[in-house]
Amino acid sequence: VPVLLFVAAPYIRRYVAGGRCKSTARMEGKVVIITGANTGIGKATARDLAQRGKCSARVIIACRDIAKAEAAASEIRAETGNQQVLVKKLDLADTKSIREFAEKFLAEEKELHVLINNAGVMLCPYSKTADGFEMHLGVNHLGHFLLTFLLLERLKQSAPARIVNVSSLAHHGGRIRFHDLHGEKSYNRGLAYCHSKLANVLFTRELARRLRFKLQRKVGCTKVTANALHPGSVYSDLVRHSFVMSWLWKIFSFFLKTPCEGAQTSIYCAVAEELDSVTGQYFSDCQPAYVSPRGRDDETAKKLWSVSCELLGIQWD
Repeated sequence: VPVLLFVAAPYIRRYVAGGRCKSTARMEGKVVIITGANTGIGKATARDLAQRGKCSARVIIACRDIAKAEAAASEIRAETGNQQVLVKKLDLADTKSIREFAEKFLAEEKELHVLINNAGVMLCPYSKTADGFEMHLGVNHLGHFLLTFLLLERLKQSAPARIVNVSSLAHHGGRIRFHDLHGEKSYNRGLAYCHSKLANVLFTRELARRLRFKLQRKVGCTKVTANALHPGSVYSDLVRHSFVMSWLWKIFSFFLKTPCEGAQTSIYCAVAEELDSVTGQYFSDCQPAYVSPRGRDDETAKKLWSVSCELLGIQWD
């Protein structure tokens, strides 16, 4: 058995690694925001985009922990030679921080070509954001919903532009519980994560529909695409809130993607030329993937959009 495992190991690893982004698209002159890019697949995505071209993209790492983000940015600058890897403070668990980030970005940057909503929390004990939202819903969905709303006009002005939402296969286990969005009646940390990842898929679907409708009607005409993705099971600190999951992740790390492997679909959605006009889709391993029936429910997507706007106190028509 040990001999067989030794012989099979390279093939197992190749299977686990999944699809790779084969695009050689360059990113000269592009401005990119990646949330939560101080570690894991976000950091790997930032590294890749930072080295695409002789004078590559201006990559903005938007994170809550400035010290960790600065360390990551410094490492990426040293590895890629791209000195335009910058750090900006963003706490997705606080709408005040999100608004301050957007205000400063819009004042300093005249263009935005790619917004990668990558940051997320998983398996958190019950807690709420600064605005009283359940943590998974607040960070994974509502925080990125508000950030996208605040930056959308800049994306339109810079079109063609792309919005990339990092969701998960876990969306198959989610449902939008409108009667108990913040888990005050019942709470399960695993299901809360699934619910938030389903919200990512529904948000992507409805956003793409609205952008496509305006383009077809030539009302606020824009070429901005929005796609969601599943990065795979990645060996990262996303499971840090669960001792059991952290333990299992270490034991089975051989069967998990590395952050670089997990970043491939994010990179693909951000740069692949064949996706120039593709919007409202869901990808895994750099190819279209199956979306759960709940993730294809347009009525739920519309209602979630409306409720999200109400919770955030915004009007987004």
